[in-house]
Amino acid sequence: MINTVKPNQIYKLTQYEKLGGEAGVRRLVKYFYQTMHNVAEVKAIRDMHASDLGEAEEKLYLFLSGWLGGPSLYIEKHGDPRLRARHLSFSIGTKERDQWLHCMDQALAKVDIDKPMHDELMQAFFNTADFMRNKSEQ
Repeated sequence: MINTVKPNQIYKLTQYEKLGGEAGVRRLVKYFYQTMHNVAEVKAIRDMHASDLGEAEEKLYLFLSGWLGGPSLYIEKHGDPRLRARHLSFSIGTKERDQWLHCMDQALAKVDIDKPMHDELMQAFFNTADFMRNKSEQ
């Protein structure tokens, strides 16, 4: 079945579409991992990853595709993301959360989106990253 927009109907693009679909999400993920690899201030989260970031990059791309409103590629390939459960083996506190968010903020700054979309995505990323915290902090 093909969905068509009727006259006077407003079609709201998904974040996936606004980012440019597959190419845009891949670009975002590439910039994210470039930042993680090249910025000394995020060493704690870089050290949580394998030396070759290729697999992590592909998994983040697959996940973000569906999370941003595009095709559910991660679910099709790996099943339910179970984000928190999959990250329990990593010690994640506010420092690690903030380093991850720094990488994403830098990546979003490199893609062609407007400030309201940038801010909306950063709030959504913050909510998800904050949920991932699993380390007791004093």
